[in-house]
Amino acid sequence: MNNICYIVSAGDCTGINILKEENDIVIAADGGLKYLEKAGVTPDVILGDFDSLGFKPEGANVISYCPEKDDTDTMLAVKLGIEKGFKEFIIYGALGGRLDHTIANLTIINYLSDQGCKCTVIDEHVIIRNVFSQNELCENMTGGKMIAGKLTLDKKDAGTFSIFSLKDVAKGVSIVGAKYEVENITFTNNIPLGVSNEFVGKEVVVEVADGQLIVMENIYL
Repeated sequence: MNNICYIVSAGDCTGINILKEENDIVIAADGGLKYLEKAGVTPDVILGDFDSLGFKPEGANVISYCPEKDDTDTMLAVKLGIEKGFKEFIIYGALGGRLDHTIANLTIINYLSDQGCKCTVIDEHVIIRNVFSQNELCENMTGGKMIAGKLTLDKKDAGTFSIFSLKDVAKGVSIVGAKYEVENITFTNNIPLGVSNEFVGKEVVVEVADGQLIVMENIYL
């Protein structure tokens, strides 16, 4: 299992469930600090321009940025996690609030897929995961082969999930175990073909032979 980089941002966040292991890291991105404090979780790093938080925290683990910067606070946290060698990210507080911030955080999933990193974004109403193929170079470095990406969703008797292509095209998409099963089809990012599939009491397996997908599992309270 990969070590996990947990990031808590300043969007909507009704609760967090961080089960931190020894080599994991917890990063508070600006206003995400208040959610961690409420949950009784001490962050390893606190970073941002602190416009959402409203004050600059004190401490050796605080990294402060000027508000006039290219990256969002969440993106800065992601880049720090990658710099420290993490390949799996779980992000809270990335959705809701300002729509532009939500879209910005969805593009971060795309960025993490490009880096070969697993990503899970969690809020009260949805869990978003990425699944992507990877190009594995041959030993002689003259070419490579594409290794399909695979994601398994736990079985549920009811509920919905949706799938979208992160890039222009995702080829060889298969869905097994859902109400609407497909095999080796193409998804594009301009047609919402994968909206509102349904669980039917089985594990759902999503595969992509060449491309990047996000899988949005809706949560019904």
